[in-house]
Amino acid sequence: MNYTTISKEEIENWLKAHLKPERYDHSLGTAACAKELALKFNLDPEKAYMAGLLHDAAKCFTNEKLLDIIHKNLEVEECEMLNYKTLHAPVSAYIAEKDFGVTDNEILSAIRWHTLGKIDMTEFEKIIFLADKIEPNTRDKDYANEVKGLLDEPNGLNKALLQCYKSTIKSLVKRELKICLLTIEIYNKLLEEVLE
Repeated sequence: MNYTTISKEEIENWLKAHLKPERYDHSLGTAACAKELALKFNLDPEKAYMAGLLHDAAKCFTNEKLLDIIHKNLEVEECEMLNYKTLHAPVSAYIAEKDFGVTDNEILSAIRWHTLGKIDMTEFEKIIFLADKIEPNTRDKDYANEVKGLLDEPNGLNKALLQCYKSTIKSLVKRELKICLLTIEIYNKLLEEVLE
């Protein structure tokens, strides 16, 4: 099934033109990892590939451009505005829909929430979130292997997500950056689910 109105090659060319080389490599890695995780969890691999490919479409936009698109076209949570590093997620979903014709709500939602996540993510949203953190092209291999190892355990998706949230929170504290309350809520919910 086609999830976009233009070809994968056209999308890749657009990404190549709008992303820095390392970010483009990251997008290809995320797409491949998302496809691999989709196969592992009996989800649609092509749909996962497309979500992974487009998840960072707006990553290299200036903060001014991101804010302009958000203010004119999108509704975002107040806590998302705490850190400019998360602004690209809702804008990437917007670009996927507006410029590439993506209409599949699960793809759009997975792109939309791939940085912060949300309470009660679907399995599809979880694998896109994870693929972004553990893809092989630009992410730390030891960390990726640690997270991947959790996927084979009972309740593995939630355990892997929890590990990602632990790392994110530690990193934010270390860099003295603000932490969105949603991040804490998701962490607490995942901890409950893993400990049950």
